[in-house]
Amino acid sequence: MNVLYLTLSDFDENKTSGVHIDLVNKIIEEGHRVYVISPVERRKKIETYLIVRDNLEILKLKIGNTQKTNVIEKGISTITLEGKYVAGIKKYFDKVRFDIVLYTTPPITLEKAITYVKQRDQAKTYLILKDIFPQNAVDLGMLHKTGVMSPLYQYFRRKERRLYRLSDYIGCMSQANVDYIKRNNPDISSSRLEICPNCILPVKITKDEDMITAIKSKYNIPLDKTIFIYGGNLGKPQGIDFLMECLLANELNDRAYFVIAGSGTEYRRLRDFLDQKKLPNVQLFSLLPQKDYHTLVNSCDVGLIFLDHRFTIPNFPSRILSYMQASMPVLAATDCSTDIGKVIEEGRFGLWCESRDVNAFNQMLNQLCDEEVRKQMGSNSRKYLEKYYTVDQAYNIIFEKFQQPHKASAIS
Repeated sequence: MNVLYLTLSDFDENKTSGVHIDLVNKIIEEGHRVYVISPVERRKKIETYLIVRDNLEILKLKIGNTQKTNVIEKGISTITLEGKYVAGIKKYFDKVRFDIVLYTTPPITLEKAITYVKQRDQAKTYLILKDIFPQNAVDLGMLHKTGVMSPLYQYFRRKERRLYRLSDYIGCMSQANVDYIKRNNPDISSSRLEICPNCILPVKITKDEDMITAIKSKYNIPLDKTIFIYGGNLGKPQGIDFLMECLLANELNDRAYFVIAGSGTEYRRLRDFLDQKKLPNVQLFSLLPQKDYHTLVNSCDVGLIFLDHRFTIPNFPSRILSYMQASMPVLAATDCSTDIGKVIEEGRFGLWCESRDVNAFNQMLNQLCDEEVRKQMGSNSRKYLEKYYTVDQAYNIIFEKFQQPHKASAIS
């Protein structure tokens, strides 16, 4: 089958692993041909280009800036996205007839592109729902349901509803996501909703003590402390204020050391905070060589997850998978809407607290300074990954229904 894979994430053709590339590679491995459309933001000053490799074609489509920019530019770029995707399909894939369209992260601005392919090719459609927009923007105060910002919210909410109607199936990150979609979109049949979590192709991580010592020495990370790492986006969704409170509260904790590696709209604020406070047990990195970053992650002891306490939608960050792959326990501080804490605790591979309870965070952090606790939870972490979050499972969840007689959803 010909599979069109639409994403708003930067699909790096040189990257060897990750939630997107692992799924695409699995689809190809099963005998299908995959066509990916992925954006290149204007700031990179690169024109649209096409990559062709065996059973994979990647269209890197030039768009406006949507990440790490101001709200106005992000809004304009987002609204113009779907027109660019439709134009890209017409220009580069006009003679390709697609059997399945997969789309993800967050897809509501691609509704016209999906509609175009569904109508043109009678394609089947599957939404991998990683983000619930626009409600997540409302939660963080970036959009409002009333007042001057309400028309923009209503615009995106209408597109969200149309996208759900357009999708033959909707794969959600967790049970809390399924429940949220049902509750807020009662017109969607339960038969079209299922759990399809972020998944990867797990690779074996060998804990080489010489390599661990070398990477820690290179970046002046102590060898005699429990190393807590946060790797990923540093933006509004992460609730940086709470992270800063936790770092400050552990200024004199001689058992714990924090490594933060990431970038985003809140990076500068975090950098300024650390420059001012001069905390002795925290390091912040913006850009590290990819090889060093992966080695560093695999050399740390505990993986950190942060989400803003204001969220009413259940996020489930994919960042957790890299921690689990490295057999690390996870310490998550999040809102109460997500069920990531429930999953972590039921799987016995970490601890959870609400992301406005510094005392609870500190208690759990100190528990994880115990090597025996970390060893058991770390082992559980890897086992849970291999049982529930492998790309084989994601592929089977998505494609099993397309081997059966299919009834397309209505477009309205």
